[in-house]
Amino acid sequence: MPEMALRMPAELVRVDALLDDPALLEPFRAFFDPYRGRRSIPMESYVRLMYLKYRYRLGFESLCREVTDSLSWSRFCRIPLGGSVPDHSTLKKIASRCGSKAIEDLNEALLVKAADKKVLKTDRVRADTTVVPADVGYPTDSGLLARGVVRMVALVAVLHGAGLAARSTMRDRSRSMRRRAHDIGAWLRRRSDAAKEEVKVINAEMADIAERALVEAAAVARNARRGLARRGKQAGGKAGAALTELEVLIDRLDRVVAQTRLRLGGDMPEGASRLVSLHDPDARPIRKGRLGKPVEFGYLAQVVDNSDGVVLDHQVLIGNPPDGPLLAPAVARIKNLVGRAPRAVTADRGYGAASVDADVAALGVKTVAIVRKGRQSAARQIIERRAGFVKLIKWRTGSEGRISSLKRDFGWNRSLMDGIGGTQTWCGYGIFANNSIKISCLIANNTNPSPTTTPPTHPNRSPKQRPTPRSASPPTPSLTA
Repeated sequence: MPEMALRMPAELVRVDALLDDPALLEPFRAFFDPYRGRRSIPMESYVRLMYLKYRYRLGFESLCREVTDSLSWSRFCRIPLGGSVPDHSTLKKIASRCGSKAIEDLNEALLVKAADKKVLKTDRVRADTTVVPADVGYPTDSGLLARGVVRMVALVAVLHGAGLAARSTMRDRSRSMRRRAHDIGAWLRRRSDAAKEEVKVINAEMADIAERALVEAAAVARNARRGLARRGKQAGGKAGAALTELEVLIDRLDRVVAQTRLRLGGDMPEGASRLVSLHDPDARPIRKGRLGKPVEFGYLAQVVDNSDGVVLDHQVLIGNPPDGPLLAPAVARIKNLVGRAPRAVTADRGYGAASVDADVAALGVKTVAIVRKGRQSAARQIIERRAGFVKLIKWRTGSEGRISSLKRDFGWNRSLMDGIGGTQTWCGYGIFANNSIKISCLIANNTNPSPTTTPPTHPNRSPKQRPTPRSASPPTPSLTA
Protein backbone atom coordinates (compact mmCIF):
# COMPACT_ATOMS: atom_id res chain seq x y z
CA MET A 1 0.00 0.00 0.00
CA PRO A 2 1.26 3.53 -0.70
CA GLU A 3 2.30 5.58 2.30
CA MET A 4 -0.43 8.14 1.62
CA ALA A 5 -3.13 5.48 2.08
CA LEU A 6 -1.73 4.39 5.44
CA ARG A 7 -1.28 7.90 6.84
CA MET A 8 -3.50 8.85 9.81
CA PRO A 9 -4.69 12.34 10.72
CA ALA A 10 -2.56 14.18 13.26
CA GLU A 11 -5.23 13.96 15.96
CA LEU A 12 -5.54 10.19 15.61
CA VAL A 13 -1.74 9.85 15.73
CA ARG A 14 -1.64 11.70 19.06
CA VAL A 15 -4.59 9.80 20.56
CA ASP A 16 -3.15 6.48 19.31
CA ALA A 17 0.12 7.17 21.14
CA LEU A 18 -1.82 8.15 24.26
CA LEU A 19 -3.96 4.99 24.30
CA ASP A 20 -0.98 2.70 23.62
CA ASP A 21 -0.67 1.90 27.30
CA PRO A 22 -1.61 -1.45 28.93
CA ALA A 23 -2.63 0.37 32.13
CA LEU A 24 -5.62 1.87 30.30
CA LEU A 25 -6.95 -1.62 29.50
CA GLU A 26 -6.77 -2.96 33.07
CA PRO A 27 -10.32 -1.78 34.00
CA PHE A 28 -11.76 -4.25 31.46
CA ARG A 29 -9.80 -7.30 32.62
CA ALA A 30 -12.21 -8.16 35.45
CA PHE A 31 -15.12 -8.60 33.04
CA PHE A 32 -13.54 -11.34 30.94
CA ASP A 33 -12.43 -14.82 31.99
CA PRO A 34 -9.31 -16.04 30.12
CA TYR A 35 -10.50 -19.66 30.01
CA ARG A 36 -14.31 -19.69 30.11
CA GLY A 37 -16.90 -18.01 27.92
CA ARG A 38 -17.08 -16.93 24.32
CA ARG A 39 -14.07 -15.21 22.81
CA SER A 40 -14.34 -11.46 22.65
CA ILE A 41 -12.57 -8.78 20.60
CA PRO A 42 -9.27 -7.18 21.71
CA MET A 43 -9.94 -4.45 24.24
CA GLU A 44 -7.47 -2.10 22.57
CA SER A 45 -9.67 -2.23 19.48
CA TYR A 46 -12.83 -1.76 21.55
CA VAL A 47 -11.47 1.31 23.35
CA ARG A 48 -10.42 2.94 20.09
CA LEU A 49 -13.77 2.12 18.46
CA MET A 50 -15.61 3.78 21.33
CA TYR A 51 -13.37 6.83 21.01
CA LEU A 52 -14.30 7.18 17.33
CA LYS A 53 -17.97 6.68 18.12
CA TYR A 54 -18.13 9.52 20.66
CA ARG A 55 -15.61 11.75 18.88
CA TYR A 56 -17.59 11.82 15.64
CA ARG A 57 -21.11 11.21 17.06
CA LEU A 58 -21.73 7.93 15.25
CA GLY A 59 -24.12 5.09 15.96
CA PHE A 60 -22.84 1.58 16.48
CA GLU A 61 -23.84 0.41 13.01
CA SER A 62 -22.54 3.51 11.21
CA LEU A 63 -19.30 3.28 13.21
CA CYS A 64 -18.64 -0.26 11.97
CA ARG A 65 -19.38 0.80 8.38
CA GLU A 66 -17.02 3.78 8.54
CA VAL A 67 -14.19 1.74 10.07
CA THR A 68 -14.64 -0.92 7.39
CA ASP A 69 -14.43 1.71 4.67
CA SER A 70 -11.44 3.66 6.06
CA LEU A 71 -7.86 2.35 6.07
CA SER A 72 -6.67 4.99 8.53
CA TRP A 73 -9.50 4.26 11.00
CA SER A 74 -8.85 0.51 10.72
CA ARG A 75 -5.18 1.11 11.44
CA PHE A 76 -6.08 3.34 14.40
CA CYS A 77 -8.33 0.58 15.81
CA ARG A 78 -5.51 -1.99 15.42
CA ILE A 79 -7.50 -4.00 12.87
CA PRO A 80 -5.13 -5.61 10.33
CA LEU A 81 -5.53 -5.09 6.62
CA GLY A 82 -8.13 -7.55 5.40
CA GLY A 83 -9.34 -8.27 8.96
CA SER A 84 -13.01 -8.13 9.90
CA VAL A 85 -14.43 -5.22 11.88
CA PRO A 86 -16.37 -6.32 15.00
CA ASP A 87 -20.13 -6.44 14.64
CA HIS A 88 -22.13 -3.59 16.13
CA SER A 89 -23.97 -6.02 18.44
CA THR A 90 -20.64 -7.04 19.98
CA LEU A 91 -19.83 -3.43 20.86
CA LYS A 92 -23.27 -2.95 22.41
CA LYS A 93 -22.93 -6.07 24.53
CA ILE A 94 -19.47 -5.11 25.80
CA ALA A 95 -20.62 -1.57 26.66
CA SER A 96 -23.62 -2.97 28.53
CA ARG A 97 -21.61 -5.69 30.26
CA CYS A 98 -18.76 -3.50 31.51
CA GLY A 99 -21.11 -0.68 32.49
CA SER A 100 -20.15 2.56 34.19
CA LYS A 101 -17.47 1.06 36.46
CA ALA A 102 -15.08 0.25 33.60
CA ILE A 103 -15.32 3.64 31.93
CA GLU A 104 -14.97 5.38 35.30
CA ASP A 105 -11.73 3.51 35.98
CA LEU A 106 -10.55 4.19 32.41
CA ASN A 107 -11.03 7.95 32.85
CA GLU A 108 -9.21 7.80 36.17
CA ALA A 109 -6.28 5.92 34.60
CA LEU A 110 -6.15 8.53 31.83
CA LEU A 111 -5.91 11.35 34.37
CA VAL A 112 -3.22 9.49 36.31
CA LYS A 113 -1.19 9.15 33.13
CA ALA A 114 -1.56 12.87 32.44
CA ALA A 115 -0.38 13.64 35.97
CA ASP A 116 2.64 11.37 35.53
CA LYS A 117 3.50 13.21 32.31
CA LYS A 118 3.36 16.55 34.23
CA VAL A 119 0.66 18.02 31.97
CA LEU A 120 -2.33 17.97 34.35
CA LYS A 121 -2.97 21.40 35.86
CA THR A 122 -4.82 21.65 39.15
CA ASP A 123 -3.97 25.21 40.10
CA ARG A 124 -7.56 26.34 39.55
CA VAL A 125 -10.71 24.37 38.80
CA ARG A 126 -14.31 25.34 38.12
CA ALA A 127 -17.55 23.42 38.67
CA ASP A 128 -21.01 23.63 37.17
CA THR A 129 -24.10 21.44 36.78
CA THR A 130 -26.29 20.67 33.81
CA VAL A 131 -29.09 18.34 32.76
CA VAL A 132 -28.38 15.31 30.58
CA PRO A 133 -31.74 14.64 28.88
CA ALA A 134 -32.99 11.07 28.72
CA ASP A 135 -34.18 9.51 25.48
CA VAL A 136 -37.85 10.27 26.18
CA GLY A 137 -40.47 12.47 24.59
CA TYR A 138 -42.43 15.06 26.54
CA PRO A 139 -44.23 12.84 29.07
CA THR A 140 -47.95 13.05 29.85
CA ASP A 141 -49.97 10.70 31.99
CA SER A 142 -52.37 9.98 29.13
CA GLY A 143 -49.52 9.17 26.76
CA LEU A 144 -47.85 6.84 29.28
CA LEU A 145 -51.15 5.07 29.96
CA ALA A 146 -51.85 4.55 26.26
CA ARG A 147 -48.35 3.28 25.46
CA GLY A 148 -48.35 1.00 28.48
CA VAL A 149 -51.62 -0.69 27.60
CA VAL A 150 -50.61 -1.14 23.95
CA ARG A 151 -47.30 -2.69 24.97
CA MET A 152 -48.95 -5.04 27.46
CA VAL A 153 -51.29 -6.34 24.75
CA ALA A 154 -48.31 -7.06 22.49
CA LEU A 155 -46.40 -8.92 25.23
CA VAL A 156 -49.43 -11.04 26.13
CA ALA A 157 -49.75 -12.00 22.46
CA VAL A 158 -46.10 -13.17 22.50
CA LEU A 159 -46.75 -15.32 25.57
CA HIS A 160 -49.88 -16.84 24.05
CA GLY A 161 -47.96 -17.57 20.86
CA ALA A 162 -45.37 -19.45 22.95
CA GLY A 163 -48.12 -21.58 24.48
CA LEU A 164 -48.04 -19.97 27.94
CA ALA A 165 -51.19 -18.98 29.90
CA ALA A 166 -53.40 -19.99 26.97
CA ARG A 167 -56.59 -19.99 29.09
CA SER A 168 -55.90 -16.53 30.58
CA THR A 169 -57.30 -13.96 28.20
CA MET A 170 -56.74 -10.23 27.99
CA ARG A 171 -58.99 -7.89 26.11
CA ASP A 172 -57.30 -5.70 23.49
CA ARG A 173 -58.01 -2.13 24.61
CA SER A 174 -55.48 -0.47 22.31
CA ARG A 175 -58.05 1.25 20.08
CA SER A 176 -59.96 2.60 23.06
CA MET A 177 -56.83 4.12 24.62
CA ARG A 178 -55.58 5.59 21.36
CA ARG A 179 -58.97 7.16 20.60
CA ARG A 180 -59.09 8.86 23.98
CA ALA A 181 -55.50 10.07 23.66
CA HIS A 182 -56.47 11.63 20.31
CA ASP A 183 -59.54 13.26 21.91
CA ILE A 184 -57.35 14.88 24.56
CA GLY A 185 -55.31 16.60 21.85
CA ALA A 186 -58.49 17.85 20.17
CA TRP A 187 -59.92 19.24 23.39
CA LEU A 188 -56.68 20.95 24.42
CA ARG A 189 -56.60 22.93 21.19
CA ARG A 190 -59.74 24.78 22.30
CA ARG A 191 -57.92 26.35 25.28
CA SER A 192 -61.00 26.90 27.48
CA ASP A 193 -61.96 25.95 31.03
CA ALA A 194 -64.62 23.55 29.74
CA ALA A 195 -62.00 21.84 27.59
CA LYS A 196 -59.70 21.37 30.59
CA GLU A 197 -62.48 19.76 32.59
CA GLU A 198 -63.26 17.43 29.70
CA VAL A 199 -59.59 16.45 29.50
CA LYS A 200 -59.66 15.50 33.19
CA VAL A 201 -62.70 13.31 32.56
CA ILE A 202 -60.95 11.55 29.68
CA ASN A 203 -57.84 11.03 31.83
CA ALA A 204 -59.99 9.39 34.49
CA GLU A 205 -61.52 7.08 31.88
CA MET A 206 -58.06 6.10 30.64
CA ALA A 207 -56.97 5.35 34.20
CA ASP A 208 -60.02 3.08 34.65
CA ILE A 209 -59.27 1.23 31.41
CA ALA A 210 -55.60 0.82 32.40
CA GLU A 211 -56.58 -0.61 35.79
CA ARG A 212 -58.80 -3.25 34.18
CA ALA A 213 -56.02 -4.10 31.74
CA LEU A 214 -53.55 -4.41 34.63
CA VAL A 215 -55.75 -6.96 36.41
CA GLU A 216 -55.98 -9.16 33.32
CA ALA A 217 -52.26 -8.79 32.49
CA ALA A 218 -51.29 -9.72 36.06
CA ALA A 219 -53.32 -12.94 35.79
CA VAL A 220 -51.61 -13.78 32.49
CA ALA A 221 -48.19 -13.14 34.05
CA ARG A 222 -48.88 -15.39 37.05
CA ASN A 223 -50.08 -18.31 34.93
CA ALA A 224 -47.26 -17.82 32.41
CA ARG A 225 -44.69 -17.92 35.22
CA ARG A 226 -46.13 -21.26 36.42
CA GLY A 227 -46.04 -22.68 32.90
CA LEU A 228 -42.49 -21.51 32.42
CA ALA A 229 -41.44 -23.21 35.67
CA ARG A 230 -43.03 -26.49 34.55
CA ARG A 231 -41.10 -26.43 31.26
CA GLY A 232 -37.78 -25.96 33.01
CA LYS A 233 -34.80 -26.04 30.66
CA GLN A 234 -37.06 -26.54 27.63
CA ALA A 235 -38.48 -23.04 28.00
CA GLY A 236 -37.50 -20.61 25.26
CA GLY A 237 -35.45 -17.51 25.95
CA LYS A 238 -37.82 -15.25 24.01
CA ALA A 239 -40.81 -16.25 26.14
CA GLY A 240 -38.84 -15.71 29.35
CA ALA A 241 -37.69 -12.26 28.23
CA ALA A 242 -41.25 -11.29 27.25
CA LEU A 243 -42.59 -12.44 30.62
CA THR A 244 -39.94 -10.49 32.53
CA GLU A 245 -40.68 -7.37 30.52
CA LEU A 246 -44.42 -7.80 31.14
CA GLU A 247 -43.92 -8.07 34.91
CA VAL A 248 -41.76 -4.93 34.95
CA LEU A 249 -44.26 -3.06 32.77
CA ILE A 250 -47.15 -4.00 35.07
CA ASP A 251 -45.33 -2.50 38.05
CA ARG A 252 -44.46 0.72 36.23
CA LEU A 253 -47.89 1.19 34.68
CA ASP A 254 -49.43 0.75 38.12
CA ARG A 255 -47.26 3.66 39.31
CA VAL A 256 -48.48 5.78 36.37
CA VAL A 257 -52.12 5.05 37.27
CA ALA A 258 -51.46 6.04 40.90
CA GLN A 259 -49.83 9.36 39.96
CA THR A 260 -52.66 10.05 37.48
CA ARG A 261 -55.21 9.56 40.26
CA LEU A 262 -53.19 11.83 42.51
CA ARG A 263 -53.06 14.60 39.91
CA LEU A 264 -56.80 14.34 39.17
CA GLY A 265 -57.42 14.67 42.90
CA GLY A 266 -55.76 18.09 42.91
CA ASP A 267 -52.27 17.15 44.12
CA MET A 268 -49.10 17.21 42.04
CA PRO A 269 -46.84 14.11 42.23
CA GLU A 270 -43.41 14.75 43.68
CA GLY A 271 -40.74 15.26 41.05
CA ALA A 272 -38.24 13.14 43.00
CA SER A 273 -40.38 10.02 42.53
CA ARG A 274 -42.50 10.82 39.48
CA LEU A 275 -42.28 8.31 36.62
CA VAL A 276 -41.84 10.07 33.28
CA SER A 277 -40.91 7.09 31.10
CA LEU A 278 -41.85 3.42 30.94
CA HIS A 279 -38.46 2.33 29.57
CA ASP A 280 -36.28 4.71 31.63
CA PRO A 281 -37.62 4.64 35.20
CA ASP A 282 -34.74 6.68 36.67
CA ALA A 283 -35.36 9.83 34.58
CA ARG A 284 -36.87 12.73 36.52
CA PRO A 285 -38.30 16.19 35.74
CA ILE A 286 -35.64 18.84 36.50
CA ARG A 287 -36.03 22.61 36.60
CA LYS A 288 -32.86 24.63 35.86
CA GLY A 289 -34.43 28.00 35.04
CA ARG A 290 -33.88 27.93 31.27
CA LEU A 291 -36.29 30.10 29.30
CA GLY A 292 -36.56 27.78 26.31
CA LYS A 293 -36.80 24.62 28.46
CA PRO A 294 -38.21 25.40 31.90
CA VAL A 295 -38.50 21.66 32.68
CA GLU A 296 -36.13 19.00 31.33
CA PHE A 297 -36.45 15.25 31.78
CA GLY A 298 -33.29 13.33 32.52
CA TYR A 299 -30.42 13.40 35.01
CA LEU A 300 -28.36 16.02 36.81
CA ALA A 301 -24.64 16.04 35.97
CA GLN A 302 -21.77 17.98 37.54
CA VAL A 303 -18.60 18.80 35.56
CA VAL A 304 -15.30 19.99 37.09
CA ASP A 305 -12.57 21.04 34.62
CA ASN A 306 -9.32 23.00 34.60
CA SER A 307 -7.90 25.78 32.44
CA ASP A 308 -6.81 23.33 29.71
CA GLY A 309 -10.32 21.95 29.25
CA VAL A 310 -9.54 18.58 30.86
CA VAL A 311 -12.50 17.28 32.88
CA LEU A 312 -11.05 16.31 36.25
CA ASP A 313 -14.28 15.00 37.75
CA HIS A 314 -17.86 14.39 36.67
CA GLN A 315 -20.90 12.89 38.34
CA VAL A 316 -24.35 11.86 37.07
CA LEU A 317 -27.19 11.74 39.62
CA ILE A 318 -30.90 10.93 39.77
CA GLY A 319 -33.28 13.82 40.33
CA ASN A 320 -32.33 17.41 41.11
CA PRO A 321 -30.25 17.54 44.33
CA PRO A 322 -28.82 20.92 45.43
CA ASP A 323 -25.51 21.96 43.86
CA GLY A 324 -23.68 22.99 47.04
CA PRO A 325 -23.13 19.58 48.70
CA LEU A 326 -21.70 18.16 45.43
CA LEU A 327 -18.61 20.40 45.34
CA ALA A 328 -16.58 19.19 48.34
CA PRO A 329 -16.75 15.46 47.38
CA ALA A 330 -15.62 16.34 43.84
CA VAL A 331 -12.63 18.31 45.19
CA ALA A 332 -11.81 15.40 47.52
CA ARG A 333 -11.80 12.96 44.59
CA ILE A 334 -9.45 15.25 42.66
CA LYS A 335 -7.16 15.49 45.68
CA ASN A 336 -7.04 11.70 46.08
CA LEU A 337 -6.37 11.26 42.37
CA VAL A 338 -3.59 13.82 41.94
CA GLY A 339 -2.20 13.87 45.45
CA ARG A 340 -2.81 17.56 46.12
CA ALA A 341 -5.78 19.85 46.43
CA PRO A 342 -6.45 22.55 43.82
CA ARG A 343 -5.11 25.96 44.69
CA ALA A 344 -8.33 27.77 43.71
CA VAL A 345 -11.91 26.57 43.25
CA THR A 346 -14.73 28.59 41.72
CA ALA A 347 -18.37 27.91 40.91
CA ASP A 348 -21.59 29.79 40.22
CA ARG A 349 -24.09 31.22 42.70
CA GLY A 350 -25.90 27.88 43.01
CA TYR A 351 -22.99 26.71 45.18
CA GLY A 352 -22.93 29.92 47.23
CA ALA A 353 -23.08 29.04 50.93
CA ALA A 354 -20.75 29.51 53.86
CA SER A 355 -20.83 25.78 54.63
CA VAL A 356 -19.69 24.96 51.09
CA ASP A 357 -16.73 27.37 51.38
CA ALA A 358 -15.76 25.86 54.73
CA ASP A 359 -15.93 22.26 53.46
CA VAL A 360 -13.80 23.05 50.40
CA ALA A 361 -11.27 25.08 52.41
CA ALA A 362 -10.94 22.18 54.87
CA LEU A 363 -9.61 20.03 52.03
CA GLY A 364 -6.62 22.35 51.56
CA VAL A 365 -7.95 24.77 48.93
CA LYS A 366 -6.46 28.23 49.50
CA THR A 367 -8.90 30.32 47.44
CA VAL A 368 -12.65 29.69 47.13
CA ALA A 369 -14.36 32.15 44.75
CA ILE A 370 -18.11 31.59 44.93
CA VAL A 371 -20.62 34.43 45.02
CA ARG A 372 -22.95 33.95 47.98
CA LYS A 373 -26.73 33.87 47.71
CA GLY A 374 -28.83 36.73 49.05
CA ARG A 375 -27.75 40.07 50.47
CA GLN A 376 -24.20 40.07 51.83
CA SER A 377 -22.55 41.93 54.65
CA ALA A 378 -20.10 44.74 54.09
CA ALA A 379 -17.13 42.49 54.90
CA ARG A 380 -18.30 39.86 52.40
CA GLN A 381 -18.81 42.52 49.73
CA ILE A 382 -15.21 43.63 50.17
CA ILE A 383 -14.05 40.04 49.63
CA GLU A 384 -16.17 39.57 46.50
CA ARG A 385 -14.89 42.84 44.99
CA ARG A 386 -11.22 41.98 45.18
CA ALA A 387 -9.38 41.73 41.89
CA GLY A 388 -8.39 38.08 42.32
CA PHE A 389 -11.92 37.06 43.27
CA VAL A 390 -13.42 38.89 40.29
CA LYS A 391 -10.83 37.36 37.95
CA LEU A 392 -11.74 33.83 39.06
CA ILE A 393 -15.46 34.57 38.71
CA LYS A 394 -14.92 35.76 35.14
CA TRP A 395 -12.87 32.66 34.36
CA ARG A 396 -15.66 30.50 35.80
CA THR A 397 -18.01 31.46 32.96
CA GLY A 398 -15.92 29.24 30.69
CA SER A 399 -17.54 26.21 32.34
CA GLU A 400 -20.67 27.05 30.35
CA GLY A 401 -18.63 26.65 27.17
CA ARG A 402 -17.17 23.34 28.40
CA ILE A 403 -20.67 21.96 29.03
CA SER A 404 -21.81 23.27 25.64
CA SER A 405 -18.89 21.46 24.01
CA LEU A 406 -19.77 18.21 25.79
CA LYS A 407 -23.37 18.51 24.61
CA ARG A 408 -22.49 19.53 21.06
CA ASP A 409 -19.48 17.33 20.36
CA PHE A 410 -19.52 14.39 22.78
CA GLY A 411 -23.11 13.22 23.13
CA TRP A 412 -24.20 14.92 26.35
CA ASN A 413 -27.19 16.52 24.62
CA ARG A 414 -29.13 13.23 25.02
CA SER A 415 -28.31 9.87 26.57
CA LEU A 416 -29.26 6.95 24.34
CA MET A 417 -28.74 4.42 27.16
CA ASP A 418 -31.57 3.86 29.64
CA GLY A 419 -31.37 4.05 33.40
CA ILE A 420 -28.88 5.75 35.68
CA GLY A 421 -26.22 3.13 34.91
CA GLY A 422 -26.65 3.54 31.18
CA THR A 423 -26.51 7.33 31.40
CA GLN A 424 -23.36 7.20 33.52
CA THR A 425 -21.78 4.91 30.93
CA TRP A 426 -22.86 7.17 28.06
CA CYS A 427 -21.52 10.34 29.72
CA GLY A 428 -18.32 8.58 30.79
CA TYR A 429 -17.39 7.71 27.22
CA GLY A 430 -18.05 11.31 26.22
CA ILE A 431 -15.60 12.48 28.91
CA PHE A 432 -13.11 9.85 27.70
CA ALA A 433 -13.20 11.24 24.15
CA ASN A 434 -12.86 14.85 25.36
CA ASN A 435 -9.96 14.12 27.71
CA SER A 436 -8.17 11.96 25.13
CA ILE A 437 -8.03 14.88 22.71
CA LYS A 438 -6.95 17.42 25.35
CA ILE A 439 -4.35 15.25 27.09
CA SER A 440 -2.81 13.95 23.85
CA CYS A 441 -2.31 17.54 22.65
CA LEU A 442 -0.75 18.56 25.97
CA ILE A 443 1.66 15.61 25.92
CA ALA A 444 2.62 16.30 22.30
CA ASN A 445 3.26 19.99 23.03
CA ASN A 446 5.26 19.12 26.14
CA THR A 447 7.39 16.55 24.27
CA ASN A 448 8.00 18.68 21.16
CA PRO A 449 7.70 22.32 22.22
CA SER A 450 7.43 24.77 19.37
CA PRO A 451 10.61 26.81 18.90
CA THR A 452 10.39 30.40 20.06
CA THR A 453 10.60 32.87 17.21
CA THR A 454 12.99 35.82 17.65
CA PRO A 455 12.60 39.00 15.66
CA PRO A 456 15.14 39.35 12.85
CA THR A 457 18.08 41.67 13.49
CA HIS A 458 20.16 43.79 11.09
CA PRO A 459 23.51 42.11 10.32
CA ASN A 460 25.50 45.32 10.92
CA ARG A 461 24.16 46.22 14.39
CA SER A 462 23.56 44.49 17.70
CA PRO A 463 20.05 43.31 18.58
CA LYS A 464 19.65 45.91 21.34
CA GLN A 465 20.54 48.82 19.05
CA ARG A 466 17.49 50.54 17.62
CA PRO A 467 17.55 52.13 14.19
CA THR A 468 17.80 55.91 14.01
CA PRO A 469 14.45 57.41 12.97
CA ARG A 470 14.47 58.91 9.56
CA SER A 471 14.03 62.62 9.18
CA ALA A 472 11.02 63.86 7.31
CA SER A 473 11.75 64.10 3.64
CA PRO A 474 11.11 67.48 1.94
CA PRO A 475 7.96 67.77 -0.12
CA THR A 476 8.26 67.11 -3.80
CA PRO A 477 8.00 70.39 -5.75
CA SER A 478 4.95 70.54 -7.97
CA LEU A 479 5.49 70.75 -11.71
CA THR A 480 4.42 73.92 -13.41
CA ALA A 481 3.72 74.51 -17.02
